[in-house]
Amino acid sequence: MTNATQSLPIPSLLVELLVQELPPKSLKKLGDSFAETVTASLKRQGLAANDVAATPFASPRRLAVHIEHVAAQAADKSVSQKLMPVAVGLDANGLATPALLKKLRSLCGNAACPPVSQLKRAIDGKAEALFLDSVAKGATLAEGLQKAIEETLEKLPIATMMTYQLGDGWSTVNFVRPAQGLVALHGQEIVPVEVLGLTAGRETQGHRFEAKMNPLILRDADSYAQYLEAEGAVIAAFPARREEIERQLKAAAAGGNLDLIEDDALLDEVTALVERPHVLVGQFDSGFLDVPQECLILTMKVHQKYFPLLAKNGALSHKFLIVSNIHPADARQIVAGNERVLRSRLADAKFFFDQDRKKTLASRVAGLDKVVYHNKLGTQAERVERIWAIAQAIGLQLGGNEFAAKASEAAMLSKADLLTDMVGEFPELQGIMGRYYAKHDGLADDVADAIEDHYKPRFAGDALPRNMTGICVALADKLETLVGMFGIGQTPTGDKDPFALRRHALGVIRILIEKEVALPLDTLLEKTADIFGRKINGTPESLSDFIYERLRHYFLSSDEQTFSLGEPADTNTNAINTAAMNRPAFSPQQVDAVLALRPQRLSDVKKRLDAVRAFAALPEAESLAATNKRVGNILKKADVRIEDEINPAFLQAPAEQALHDALSRIVPGADAAFAAGDYNASLQILAALKQPVDDFFDKVMVNSEDEALRSNRLALLARLHHAMNRVADISRLAT
Repeated sequence: MTNATQSLPIPSLLVELLVQELPPKSLKKLGDSFAETVTASLKRQGLAANDVAATPFASPRRLAVHIEHVAAQAADKSVSQKLMPVAVGLDANGLATPALLKKLRSLCGNAACPPVSQLKRAIDGKAEALFLDSVAKGATLAEGLQKAIEETLEKLPIATMMTYQLGDGWSTVNFVRPAQGLVALHGQEIVPVEVLGLTAGRETQGHRFEAKMNPLILRDADSYAQYLEAEGAVIAAFPARREEIERQLKAAAAGGNLDLIEDDALLDEVTALVERPHVLVGQFDSGFLDVPQECLILTMKVHQKYFPLLAKNGALSHKFLIVSNIHPADARQIVAGNERVLRSRLADAKFFFDQDRKKTLASRVAGLDKVVYHNKLGTQAERVERIWAIAQAIGLQLGGNEFAAKASEAAMLSKADLLTDMVGEFPELQGIMGRYYAKHDGLADDVADAIEDHYKPRFAGDALPRNMTGICVALADKLETLVGMFGIGQTPTGDKDPFALRRHALGVIRILIEKEVALPLDTLLEKTADIFGRKINGTPESLSDFIYERLRHYFLSSDEQTFSLGEPADTNTNAINTAAMNRPAFSPQQVDAVLALRPQRLSDVKKRLDAVRAFAALPEAESLAATNKRVGNILKKADVRIEDEINPAFLQAPAEQALHDALSRIVPGADAAFAAGDYNASLQILAALKQPVDDFFDKVMVNSEDEALRSNRLALLARLHHAMNRVADISRLAT
């Protein structure tokens, strides 16, 4: 190879699969998977470097990837292949046995095999073995890309496959949507690969209506995105198309002095529906604004993929944004058509709202007896009875009879809106519509609010119930779900959690901690299990483990700022999000130290963690943590009975007398601070034990041959261990 040839740049590779319209909610994931898997396969085959730049493309009708610097052929590789043990391959004279000759012929094929003398001998395990060293020819790009595409199509995250017939009228293939074209360009050259009955070329398709020409003939791999946008009216890259839509949406909203309701999921879906976005402004009859805005927002988002707009006072505007896939000179007909369709949808929503209000929520409760909740746990009516009983018990503990009565009323009505037409059309509105209908029925505000709030928090960063009635019903609802599902063995596995038990557990945790509800977790779980009676087999220990694991996650990570579909951001939600994002970080050791004791009042956990973090910063902390770990190990291995009381008569060594005196002076103050809930002061006081504890271990033999002395010294250490570990297991801080 000449120096001139060596200096030539390595061409880029473009692979594009043209298909019929792909599922919009899966498009981004499909595009990323397509690009990542093709690139990873080429890297493994030595056709692309590990740090190669790859750009994914995904539009409604195409999946593609552009990869820089892809070799035409991978470098040859030295291969050392084990043949067999020397004892099997060579006879006593060092000549090849029939077994070795047969093995060599199978490996060499038509090529000449090396003589036995050239085989390598090396120790393999406990025996010496024979190895054949050879050079494997590097894969050509055609071979490597064929393998990469086939592997990619097998691994695409496709929920449902289509089976369709090829052009020959006989063959059928399976893919997410019928494939119509394949492009594979290495620089300017076509790579001869085939897949899904298609042979690679350089032709692709632009926008169905606005491309300057169709088909488009691609000149080379590097000009793909620019050429497709300029000549084909398609923005091929998903992020670029999303960014353009977002820019146009914000500009249109600002032009009307309105605010956009941001929704990343909707933005992703719309990005997957258009190739050349064009944002237009529509409007509907302001009379529809009498319908709850949540209903209108969901109608626009879910059914029509429109973006609702808010007035500057936060109220829903009668204007909305449409993302069109075409750029006509006069867009009035497109806007009018979308307005006409939306008018029908909103009329349906208004009809549902008006019809639902003709019956009270209370009158719907009896109908829940006909709605199955779970075949092992009964109907929704039975479920509501359990939630009612749990909410009443919590209400009695938190506020007495009057408070419990309100919680009971809200709990009994909490699921009634499931039987309304509006919730039947929009399940996302359960609870929200219950609040509107409760207020229409003349119920107290705190009861109506609780009907909506008992689902909260519904997602990471969501607001918590706004009043204590809602807190009671929200806890009852989540505890009923957790205890019931764990009680019949319906626990989450891996990434599967069909009953959202992780979310329910996090909801219980957030309410108990952030609303400072001082109720013991074990009591809540046991009371809930009692209400189920024989329907479940008690409260499994695994549920408690599950909740404490979620509690650990809660303190080790920040919640994401997310808003639910159909609910505009409000100040309460933003406040909760801000609090979560600003939550002080605790180390895993600090969290484990506190949770090792399984504190039952979760509202105390944050205070314990603050105290442990402050203690860990003290100069005495590291030594005391290590000593505490040592003490724990000594007590576990004790071979004599450890008495509850320390006998002063057996305190012979000055160091053990000094430790006993220090415990007598220091621990009562630490215990008093602990009882008062001042965990920080409790641990700070105990830090004064460092010197007497160090002296004890330096000068006293715990495991004395005298059993009475040994038992008494162990009792002294047990007293120390108990005093040090009331707030947290301090040994977990030891490095």
